[in-house]
Amino acid sequence: MVIKENKTEVYALGQHISMSVHKARRVIDQIRGRSYDETLMILELMPYRACYPIFKVVYSAAANASSLLNSNEANLVISKAEVNEGTTRKRLKLRARGRSYRIKKPTCHIMIVMTDISISEYEYEEPFWFKPEKFFEPDSMQELKKTKGKNQYRTREEHDMYNNGGAWDKK
Repeated sequence: MVIKENKTEVYALGQHISMSVHKARRVIDQIRGRSYDETLMILELMPYRACYPIFKVVYSAAANASSLLNSNEANLVISKAEVNEGTTRKRLKLRARGRSYRIKKPTCHIMIVMTDISISEYEYEEPFWFKPEKFFEPDSMQELKKTKGKNQYRTREEHDMYNNGGAWDKK
């Protein structure tokens, strides 16, 4: 059997969004682990300024899922949502008597990972050359096997680790 890993996750990344990381994280914490429809409803009704850029990134991740995985939006769930700190832009503000003060404008990077719950993560495929009859021996041959170099026969059950206690019984 060959185990083939299916691609079930897609992501969208919004970079250099001019907003503090703390303000974006309080919104992201509300939507992590929720379905796509529920997330859109929450983001439309929350009164924070961070909701709109996060809404755009979530919408982009859903569009990526529909194009790459051919999945329905009803099956999408936000599996991972994180906000990381971006570069801080430094600006000058003019003050009285010819002076200036430095203003820091923080940015953040928002990453949304969506998973399609209708697609299984692993798919089992039989190789084209696989014949199950070829690998199984008759019962009489399976019970008795000749030990290497000696003329004695023993059963395979002697070496079964789970029946006789395994390595823990030896003294």
